[in-house]
Amino acid sequence: MLFGLTYLGVANTLALLRLVSMSDRDKDVEILALRHQIMALERHLHGDRVRFTPADRAWLAALLYPLPRTVRNRLWLLVRPDTVLRWRRDLIARRRARRCRPHQAGRLRTVRSIRRLVLRLASENSTWGYRRIHGELLVLGVKVAASTVWEILKAAGVDPAPQRTSGTWAAFLRSQAHAVIAADFFETTTLTGGRLYVLAIIEHATGRIRVLGVTAHPTAGWVTQTARNLVTDLEDAGCQVKYMIRDRDGTYPALFDTILADAGIDMVLSGVWVPRMNAVMERWSGPAGVNFSTRP
Repeated sequence: MLFGLTYLGVANTLALLRLVSMSDRDKDVEILALRHQIMALERHLHGDRVRFTPADRAWLAALLYPLPRTVRNRLWLLVRPDTVLRWRRDLIARRRARRCRPHQAGRLRTVRSIRRLVLRLASENSTWGYRRIHGELLVLGVKVAASTVWEILKAAGVDPAPQRTSGTWAAFLRSQAHAVIAADFFETTTLTGGRLYVLAIIEHATGRIRVLGVTAHPTAGWVTQTARNLVTDLEDAGCQVKYMIRDRDGTYPALFDTILADAGIDMVLSGVWVPRMNAVMERWSGPAGVNFSTRP
């Protein structure tokens, strides 16, 4: 017992002398290294073997490799001192492999927002070629090459401007769907046999229906008031409408078109007996003269 206590006292004395000769940096490194190994040991208290994660290996290798060998050898509790050298060699090899890896061939893909803007300009302006679109982008502060605009249009399957300018009525409706609404009057019969007139519009882009009003006597004043209500509703909803399609029904007074024109909405009249020009609305309201309340 006396011999053991004497040995312990001598060992503690030598440990204190060793600490006196160490710099503050070496002491801090030793504390960090020992604490990290203890943390790794605590994670595997109920396991069979302590396993170091890649983060553990990188941390311990960075801490202990710069130290002298004599200091490094006494700081390892869980692995051999030579293991840190192997970990460091592996880290350096992976870093060099990443630096020497050749760059990916080709240019980076254009930012998605720029692609959407290019395609929108092309769809809303059928007479604009890629050089005109490139110029408009520069005005907006978007700096891309003209060849990039051409590649975006080609990848999206957009035809050159001369071919897009000869588009059909259906192509116009598809390209301007977000800015088009269509209106129509239709009749319905109530359960008591009364006849009512319904004025409704449909948004081409979303298919949303807005019933502007129902009346038994669609006077000019009533129709005009529905136009004012429509403009207010569109402004509150933030809808950017540019065109309204309607037939040539005499029920629409001239003031109806004037109110919409003041709100920036151009009126597009369908041809006489050409319901397909307002096909989106006609499919919902049905052909003229059909009793709406009886349809499924």
